[in-house]
Amino acid sequence: MGLIGCGGGSAPSSAPASAAAPPPPAPASGSQAGSRALAKSSPASTMTLGPAIVVDQFGYLPAHDKIAVVRNPQTGFDAADSFAPGAVYEVVNAVTNVVVFSGTPVAWNGGATDATSGDQAWHVDFSTVTAPGQYFIRDTQRNVTSPAFRIAADVYKPVLRAAVRYFYYQRAGIAKTAALAGAGWADAASHLGPLQDKQARLFSAPGDSSTERDVSGGWYDAGDYNKYTRWHAGYLIDLLHAFADNPGIWGKDYNIPESGNQHPDLLDEIKWGMDWLIKMQEASGAMLSIAGLAHASPPSAATGRTLYGPPNTSATLAAAGAFALGAKVFGARAGLSSYGAGLKARAERAWNWAVANPDVLFKNNDAAYNSVGLGAGQQETDDYGRLGHKLAAAIYLYQLTGKAVYNNFVNAQYLNAHLFVWYNYASPFEGALQQALLHYASLSNATPATASAIRTAFATGMNGTDHWTAMSGKTDPYLAHLQVYTWGSNAIKSQEGAMFAALAHYGLGTRPAAANMNAASHYIHYLHGVNPLGKVYLSNMGTLGAENSVDQFYHTWFAHGSAKWDSVKESTFGPPPGFLVGGPNPSYNWENGCPGLHPGCGTAVPAPPFGQPPQKSYLDFNDSWPLNSWSVTENANGYQSAYIRLLSRFVS
Repeated sequence: MGLIGCGGGSAPSSAPASAAAPPPPAPASGSQAGSRALAKSSPASTMTLGPAIVVDQFGYLPAHDKIAVVRNPQTGFDAADSFAPGAVYEVVNAVTNVVVFSGTPVAWNGGATDATSGDQAWHVDFSTVTAPGQYFIRDTQRNVTSPAFRIAADVYKPVLRAAVRYFYYQRAGIAKTAALAGAGWADAASHLGPLQDKQARLFSAPGDSSTERDVSGGWYDAGDYNKYTRWHAGYLIDLLHAFADNPGIWGKDYNIPESGNQHPDLLDEIKWGMDWLIKMQEASGAMLSIAGLAHASPPSAATGRTLYGPPNTSATLAAAGAFALGAKVFGARAGLSSYGAGLKARAERAWNWAVANPDVLFKNNDAAYNSVGLGAGQQETDDYGRLGHKLAAAIYLYQLTGKAVYNNFVNAQYLNAHLFVWYNYASPFEGALQQALLHYASLSNATPATASAIRTAFATGMNGTDHWTAMSGKTDPYLAHLQVYTWGSNAIKSQEGAMFAALAHYGLGTRPAAANMNAASHYIHYLHGVNPLGKVYLSNMGTLGAENSVDQFYHTWFAHGSAKWDSVKESTFGPPPGFLVGGPNPSYNWENGCPGLHPGCGTAVPAPPFGQPPQKSYLDFNDSWPLNSWSVTENANGYQSAYIRLLSRFVS
C-alpha cells in the first residue's frame, strides 16, 4: 500500500480571508460558526486537556447512525482531566435553540477503561434526529456542549471537494495561481529549472547527458517532493475506483486549472497523474521506479537537480494495473477514447515486460543499490507484493481486453492471496488487492467458481473478530475498531471503513446494505472528530465547520518555523485545507541517540505522541530530524486517496 511516508496540540482557527482557497457554496441555513454563536452557551468543565463530548464536526447523513461519545480520560497525557456526565443530554438546534432530542448517556462496557484510548466512555445515540439543520449536543447538568455539526444529505460534499483539491496543491511543475490556490498558497511552477524534471538524469550517471529524460508533472508523494512510480500507480487506481463507482457525484467546480471543461474535475486530476505515469514508461514497456526531487519551501525555491531510478518489476506491474483501469474509464468517455486506447497499449506492454522480467528489483535510498539519497521512503516490495500487483493488473487487463491469458492468471493465482492462504483473512492492510479481487468477482465474464470463492472468503472474513464482531460488540468505544495502530493509521481506518462499504457495494454477506454503510460511516466519523482527541484529522478545516482540525503537519512546503505556513493559528496562512495526516502512531520515538545527539532533540521525547495509549499517540507537530514528526503527522497521497474513496461512498 505504501502507507509509510517519506520522510503541539492545537485549536485551529480559519486562515485569513486573503489566504483561503475559494470555498464551496455555504449551506442554505448559514455557516456553522455563525449559527453556533447564536445559541451555544460557553462550556464549563473539569476538562482542560481535551473535549468532553466528541462528534463528527462536519455532521451526519439523515438516515445514518449518529452517536456522540462522552469521555473521561483515565490514562495518557490527559489523565489529569476528569468528567462525569450528567443524566440528561440534549440535541439542540443551533439556530432556534429548540431541543429536538433528549436522552441518557449509556456507559461503554459497564464503565470499563478502553486500553486503546485510555478513556472511559458513554454513548449518546441520537440517530432518530433526521431533520436537516445545524445542531450541538448539551450536557444540561454539567453545562458542557459539543462542537456544532450539520445533519444534511450533502454534509460531506464540501469536505470531499477539499480532500480532492489536496492533489492540486501536490502537483509538481505547474504554477499555483492565487485564483486557484488562494493567495496564501500561490507559487510559481516548481522543478523546471536546469537539470530538474524536464532534464532528469539516471541517478547512477548524473554526468551523462544521454540519460536525460522528461519526468515532469505528477504529484509530490507526501510531505517530501519525490515521485514514486509504484505508489503513484496505486493512488491512480484508488481514484479511478472512486470515480467509476459513483460517477455522478463529481462536479466541475473544484477550482483547478481544468475546471469547467467537459469532464468532472476528479477525472481531470486523475489524468494529470496518469500523464506523469506515461512519462515514466520506456519503449520496452518497463517503468522507471522513482524520480528524486530537490526540496525547499516553497516548492518553486528548490534548485537542486532531479535524478531518476532504473526500471523495476513492481513499478511496472503496478503501472500495468493503473493503465488498464484508466483505459477502461477514460476510453468510455467522449473526447478521451484515443487517450484510453493509448493507455491500453501501455498496459499490455508493461505486462509483457514484467512477465519477461519477473524479478528486477531496485531499492532507492539504499546503500546496497548505491542509491543513498535518491528519494526517502522505500517503494520496493517483496515477492508477495509483486504477486498482488500482478493479480490486480491481470484483473484490470481482463476487464479491459477479455483475453484469456489474464483470466487464466487470476484463476491460477488468486488462492495465493492472503485472503485465502490465511483462511478468509480480510485485512485493511491488504486493501488494494482485496479491492481488485472483489472487482474481478463483480465482472460479468469472471470465472463463476473463482468469483464465488472471492465473495465468500471476503464476506466470511468480514464476520470475524476485527470487523463485524468488533462493530456489533462495540469493541472500540469510538466505534472505529482497528486491531493495531501503526504509522499511517488514518489510512488504515479509511481502508477498514471501505471494507464495510464494499459489503454494501457488492451485495455481500447477510446484513442489509444500510447496516454495512452505517458501520463504514463510523470510520468517517472517527477521522472527523469522534476520537479521544476530538481532532478532525484534516488540515485547516475551520472554514468548513471544524472546531478542532489539524493545525500543523510535516511537509517540506509548510515547514517547521515558517512564518507563512507552519501553523494555522500561529503563521500568516498555515497549510491549505484538506490534507489528511498519518495519525496516531504508538511506535513514534525521536531519533536514536537523542537527547545527546543534537540540541533539536530537546530534553525529553515528545509525549504525546510517545508513551500514550494507541489512539492518543498523536500531536500536531511539524519537526523534522531529530524529532521526526513525519511518522505521525506527515500527509501522503495514499492516505488521501483511501480517504477520498471511502468518503465518496457517502456523497450523492
